[in-house]
Amino acid sequence: MSGSRDPRILAGILALAAIALLIGGAFAGLLAEGLRDVGGAAAAFDSYLGRTVRFTLCQAALSTALSVVPAIFVARALSRHPAFPGRAFILRLFALPLALPAIVAALGILALLGRAGILAAPLSTLVGGDWPGIYGLSGILVAHFFFNLPLAARLFLEALDTLPADQWRLASQLGMGPAASFRLIEWPAMRAALPGVAGLVFMLCITSFTIVLTLGGGPAATTLEVAIYQALRFDFDPARAVTFTVLQIALTAIVLAVLARLGANAAIDASLPVSSRKFVTIGRTETAFNAALVVLALLFVAAPMAATLIAGLAADLGRLATDPTVRRATATSIVLAVLSAVLSVSIALSLAAARQALARRHAKGAGFLESAAGTGAGFVLVVPPVVIGAGWFVLLRHTEFLFAAAPVMVVAVNAVMAMPFAIRAIRPAYDAAAERNDRLCAQLGIGGWNRARLIDWPVVRRPIATGFAFAMALSLGDLGVIALFGSDSVQTLPYLLLARLGSYRTDDAAGLALMLGLLCLVLVFLADWFGKERAA
Repeated sequence: MSGSRDPRILAGILALAAIALLIGGAFAGLLAEGLRDVGGAAAAFDSYLGRTVRFTLCQAALSTALSVVPAIFVARALSRHPAFPGRAFILRLFALPLALPAIVAALGILALLGRAGILAAPLSTLVGGDWPGIYGLSGILVAHFFFNLPLAARLFLEALDTLPADQWRLASQLGMGPAASFRLIEWPAMRAALPGVAGLVFMLCITSFTIVLTLGGGPAATTLEVAIYQALRFDFDPARAVTFTVLQIALTAIVLAVLARLGANAAIDASLPVSSRKFVTIGRTETAFNAALVVLALLFVAAPMAATLIAGLAADLGRLATDPTVRRATATSIVLAVLSAVLSVSIALSLAAARQALARRHAKGAGFLESAAGTGAGFVLVVPPVVIGAGWFVLLRHTEFLFAAAPVMVVAVNAVMAMPFAIRAIRPAYDAAAERNDRLCAQLGIGGWNRARLIDWPVVRRPIATGFAFAMALSLGDLGVIALFGSDSVQTLPYLLLARLGSYRTDDAAGLALMLGLLCLVLVFLADWFGKERAA
């Protein structure tokens, strides 16, 4: 089959065009609004903007330091004890914050540390007065710590697990103590991973919308993304929102550029032999210290989830389950999440297939498309969901389709945002299958639908299921786009949860958080199960 007529390449081009249309349309809306009201956009450069930018950077830097530094020692403690009872459970628990929607985690932290939270009474005694709750910078830092400490610890643990067994055997023969082992063996591995881990956490914190919206506590604790939302939905000042959006894109692009430059240093050679046996003797003092570290980390991660469960079970779940508004929001969430997941895995599979097909071509001029198909997933990381939503919001605000477009925008943006995760699940399996089958399929003349059905599908169906479940979970818990486009006629569970919380119906919000969290956790467990079945 001629490369120019290869349907895989055509599918990849269409996928890239869809991504370009989504992001390009957002930029077009921002540019048009900026040109329409240049004075209003320029007037946004005031003291409030300066405070917002400083707070955005400061909270991200503080959150990164508070998450990454303890994660180094937690990962080392887990690495030094590879076989203690409960270790596998702890690592699974550390993966759960990644599966929880941000608004569910925020509700869990409020249920634990809020003014009427589970720990409010002992904390009031500790501070000698009424416990004021945990809003503002402190709430944001606690929430980011909850999300990012487990992630950073798992990444550092992966770096330590790639150390060759020979190094541990030699350390044992030389009688190295804990300090020498850390300085000569463990720290070099984690230091190589440190820039990438810190950059990733900083990136997650600088684009944190839901956490800041829920726990920010007013103008003194507002990031650029929340300022964009407020400028569009409350202040009705699109020109100001355009200025905030441009600055958010610039900050995100700078962080990603720095992270890309540090990527080589953060990479760990996965080909090194891995051994679960460390060949080291660990004394009682070190064992007690490591156990204390792991238990503290476990409490910090488990406590908000336990608080979410307790508060959710205390709500009137029966009434919520029969509430027509909740039923409609649940049905809307599931339908939009399914459509988003289908679109996400379709784009991911198209890009993976196009990249592999283009790699087989040697014709001049194939390099650009191959590079675009290979890096297309990374394009979307530069523009957070709220920014894309803001661009389309200002583009459509003069039309009658503004709120009617809500389902389309939610599906499209969530699909593209989940696409990098879907590609990570699909591309390795597709590439391996293509290496085995491409030449034989070409010789036998098998292509198009027949190849997809008979050759590719049996190999990629489990990776597709993994990507689908994960993309659906991400879409179910997203609040960024629906916060802009949502209305009484189009509500998702996160949007309804935020509305109930805003109207001080905290019991209902806790019940909805439990329902949403359980839905997302089931989907992520399915994704993990499909991934393990594939690996087996």
